[in-house]
Amino acid sequence: PHSETLLPLVRELLANVGLMVGDLDAIAFGVGPGAFTGLRVACGAAQGLAVAADLPVVPVVSLETLAAMAGGERVLALLDARMGEIYSGRFVRRDGRYVLDGEIRVGAPATVELPEAGWQVCGNALKVYPELAERCRAAGLVVATAEVPLAAAMLPLAVAAFERGEAIDPAQAAPLYVRDKVAKTVAERLQEGGKA
Repeated sequence: PHSETLLPLVRELLANVGLMVGDLDAIAFGVGPGAFTGLRVACGAAQGLAVAADLPVVPVVSLETLAAMAGGERVLALLDARMGEIYSGRFVRRDGRYVLDGEIRVGAPATVELPEAGWQVCGNALKVYPELAERCRAAGLVVATAEVPLAAAMLPLAVAAFERGEAIDPAQAAPLYVRDKVAKTVAERLQEGGKA
């Protein structure tokens, strides 16, 4: 499982730079939206490390990380949410940070509301749903190369959030679930011609 791989990698990374968890100021983690199991593992690992070392945690939104990777002033970040849906969020750069413009949504590719021409658009949903990528280009959006949020891009966002006082107690950490339903029932899979 991911949890058995993650913690030894964290220990190895810290050892390589001569630090222990207690030497850190906080533990940052990707809060979502994203894969259900991955979010739970990330949140649980961050909580465990933070509680053991008496540190706060800093949740970082995956779509914000993508927007920062794209680097534009106005970015529509689109991540494949599986099950024929996409996570979407619009971000505007203000005072050197990316601020959510509206709300994070999940829905079918055809339901993604596109902003006006000139916005950047990024994320792996553009490769998964080529018709959405074409719709974005036709609307005058500039396609950026950022596809998935990377930890290296998340770190500066976490540092800035920590410096703004946005770290929280590990007990308050929870994954960001945008979708009310994270799996289809057996009946739904069978109805669609799938297997139980």
